Amino acid sequence: MDLDWHQQLGSSLLWLLASFAIAGAASAALAWALARGTAWGRQFWRLAWPYLTPRRSWRPLASLALQLLLTLAAVRMTVLFSYWYNGFYNALQALNKSAFWAMLGVFGILATVHVARALVDYYVGQAFEIDWRTWLNAHLTQDWLAGNAYYRGQFLDAPIDNPDQRIELDIAAFVTGSRTLALGAVSAVVSLVEFTAILWTLSGPLQLGSLEVPRAMVLLVYLYVILATLLAFKVGRPLIRLNFLSEQLTANFRYALVRLRENAENIAFYQGAQVERQTLAARFAAYIANLWALIRRTLKFDGLNLAVSQLAVVFPFMLQAPRFFSGAIKLGDVMQTSQAFGQVQDSLSFFRTSYDTFAQYRATLTRLDGFQQANRQARKLPGVDIDTLADGLQIQGMNVQRPDGQVLLHDLHLQLAPGQALLIKGPSGSGKTTLLRGLAGLWPYAQGLVRRPVGAQALFLSQRPYLPLGDLRTAIAYPASATPADDARLKEVLQQTQLAHLAGALDQPGDWARILSLGEQQRLAFARVLFNRPAIVFMDEATSATDEGLEHALYGLLRTQLPECMVVSVGHRSTLDAFHDVGLSLDGRAGWSLRNGNVMSG
Repeated sequence: MDLDWHQQLGSSLLWLLASFAIAGAASAALAWALARGTAWGRQFWRLAWPYLTPRRSWRPLASLALQLLLTLAAVRMTVLFSYWYNGFYNALQALNKSAFWAMLGVFGILATVHVARALVDYYVGQAFEIDWRTWLNAHLTQDWLAGNAYYRGQFLDAPIDNPDQRIELDIAAFVTGSRTLALGAVSAVVSLVEFTAILWTLSGPLQLGSLEVPRAMVLLVYLYVILATLLAFKVGRPLIRLNFLSEQLTANFRYALVRLRENAENIAFYQGAQVERQTLAARFAAYIANLWALIRRTLKFDGLNLAVSQLAVVFPFMLQAPRFFSGAIKLGDVMQTSQAFGQVQDSLSFFRTSYDTFAQYRATLTRLDGFQQANRQARKLPGVDIDTLADGLQIQGMNVQRPDGQVLLHDLHLQLAPGQALLIKGPSGSGKTTLLRGLAGLWPYAQGLVRRPVGAQALFLSQRPYLPLGDLRTAIAYPASATPADDARLKEVLQQTQLAHLAGALDQPGDWARILSLGEQQRLAFARVLFNRPAIVFMDEATSATDEGLEHALYGLLRTQLPECMVVSVGHRSTLDAFHDVGLSLDGRAGWSLRNGNVMSG
């Protein structure tokens, strides 16, 4: 097939522009149709559109348009190389020296353009993925933290597993898979059209007995690949479920390892290594069993794909050999036929060969969309109504239940003024800690109205305080932030809580929950209260790891340094009575009694 290279190179720009317009419109229409017509399309749209929407920024769509143009340019370059092979092999067959060197010159131009396009395509694609990953990471992290969904999600009927994996690993897999599969599909469709046209021109009739099949090459490649694709879909369908289970079981095993590390001291004291080993072995065995099932299914799937691809190599030569040996076509036509046949076969086979990748992508898509749905459901869980009140605590008609419906507290009414302190007592299991969770808005099995200071004006201290990763300065100021300008004040509160030996370690990073003893952690929590100076502080046995003398000193310090701060404490020790002027007793059977000075009510 002779070719006017000047004309072909000149028409490439027009081809790119026309193809870009058609492919862009078709892609948009297909994306819209999938979003409305398929479950996974709707899942994709819920994850992707908040990033792609031009209302947020025009840059993502502009980047996608550039990537689409570069993808189409890659297809066009493949077409031009196909024609180059034709001319090059014809020059060799004709022993045409001048044509040979001319074709090498054309190759130099094509190769230069191809390399430049590939490098630009790589950079633009990676920049797009990084930007999308950055945005999606921030978006999903914020979605997880909003409305305490990260905590309240555990109360759902079907809590999600391993949110850390969904944020860290699944986001990367989703972004990369979305881009590569979408652009791969566009490339496959455009290549299919282009090389079908070439193959149609090069294809000749096939004589089957008395029946002559015109353009047999095109008909055979389509039949061959369509049948192979249908068979591959049937063989590969279980890969979607197996890939989903693989991610889930891997995360479960990793979570067990993390819990072992976080609770190493308790496990060592209990000498529970054997039990932990059995737990780890069971989770790892489940992962390995699924992995073997995945390997067996992949062997069948890949074996089918390899066999189909290898058999397709010889088809064009077998079909064109009679025409070549009869002199009807040249060597270049045979080689271009082989390449065009391969391109058509690859394009038609895209969805077959990408089925495994698509199966993993579907699993990732399901996990991320399920993560968002769980966050929405967690935020919709019921709870007490919390209103802002800067100078007091008011509880009106509060009820608290267990998850099984057992009522722990019924119709509680209570009011505190600035400077007052409430001590909550009761037998174990009576709902003291659960009441604090309800007051914080965390417990979904509570109703009523709570008016109190919110945000930075309210601090909750648990029996084991939370110490964030980072330097000691961050741990003391949490959830506020502190700078070196606050060091004098930080050292003062450390001195007041008998932690002066830590004053020189403010810049030292570390896992302070492991470095400090529980008693030191509880003292640091009091230092945190003194630093933040909240309007109200809720404490759940916050001095359980201290002796009575230190407890007395810490509570005395709190009441002296923050005289207007309201204090709500949960505790058992009678020594706490002196620091609280209001007492609430729970009996665990919905009953309660309130002591205000010497006055009892309930």
